[in-house]
Amino acid sequence: MSMIGYKAAEILKPLIAYPSVSSTSNAAISDHLASLLQSLRFDVELTTYVDNRGVQKVNVVAHRAAERQLGPMEEPQAGGIVYCCHTDVVPAQRWTGPGGDPFVAVIEEGRLYGRGSCDMKGSIAAFLAAVQQVSQTKQTRPLWIIATADEETGFGGAKHVVAESEMYRQIVAGQPLAIIGEPTLLNVVHAHKGIVGFRIRSHGRAAHSSRGDGVNANVAMIPMLNKIAELHRRTLEDKRYHDERFDPPTLSWNFGFTDHDTALNVTAALSEAWVSFRMMPEIDGEDLIAEARQFAEVLNLEFHRVDGGPPLWMPADSKSVRSMCELAATEPITECYSTDGGQFTQLDQRLVIGPGDIAQAHTSDESIALDQLDRGTEFYRQAIERWCV
Repeated sequence: MSMIGYKAAEILKPLIAYPSVSSTSNAAISDHLASLLQSLRFDVELTTYVDNRGVQKVNVVAHRAAERQLGPMEEPQAGGIVYCCHTDVVPAQRWTGPGGDPFVAVIEEGRLYGRGSCDMKGSIAAFLAAVQQVSQTKQTRPLWIIATADEETGFGGAKHVVAESEMYRQIVAGQPLAIIGEPTLLNVVHAHKGIVGFRIRSHGRAAHSSRGDGVNANVAMIPMLNKIAELHRRTLEDKRYHDERFDPPTLSWNFGFTDHDTALNVTAALSEAWVSFRMMPEIDGEDLIAEARQFAEVLNLEFHRVDGGPPLWMPADSKSVRSMCELAATEPITECYSTDGGQFTQLDQRLVIGPGDIAQAHTSDESIALDQLDRGTEFYRQAIERWCV
């Protein structure tokens, strides 16, 4: 499949056509992406795994080697670039965008609509459009791509790449600049929060509510919910849990609970509570998790930690961040979401930048501006030429 001359919007349309919702397999879009990369003279490695629902998932790791030799007066520079992205998208059952089908791209009034158009297939298309403009014969340093599954549901694909990919070992050895291509309106994000959480279960015994032999699981959960609410208040009020470099500066403690809609005449046999929060580079909230766990154990409740992803932090004045800001004509910023970049801790240079507005991600009419696709393509082309040529 030749890509010569394709613009980002033309590359993006078929990517959107793959309904690669995280609950389903992303094998088809991964095969499509692998074919595109091979047409651009990349060597491709596919790593596969089965998620906790028994669904096959596929990661794509690709490498395009440098062909041009350095001249006698040229200084060798290690690394090159590794562009990191994900091929999964969030569900789209309540789609309100034009056309009525979230997996059929529609262009209207300067925007391209479709699930994943912003988060983050648009970025993938822009990067591929940029790559096709830079001949391998001009490369003096390598170009890598990592495209993962399950970014939207716990970074399972990135974790699998780190654990299993042979090409990833080569990437770590070469220490390229890692660009995580999430939508930032082409601002340079030098830091973002992580995410972690836990679940708590209370077990009772179901019975007809008119009888006395049932055990309502909600009763034991009530003091636990009070403890969770107390910890929530502490994250808001105690400055030890604030970092003003982020907006909001708090851990964004979030929680909920359910007894699974037990009928009014049935004693609840199971009550579950969950908590997730956004830790920061210097505030991990581990003391809060430990306090919640200890309280749950006193109440004889089940406690299960749910690991997500660590934060990302590159000093705003580091050479790679300043160089990227110079190229993007912007100042470094922080964000409060999490990305696959938090998993790639063995890479010394990591930052987030991509076309599209994060405010459009996961919406019922998700879209990306065509000018963002064009600007993203041009920015990525310049980045490749600066770090790989």
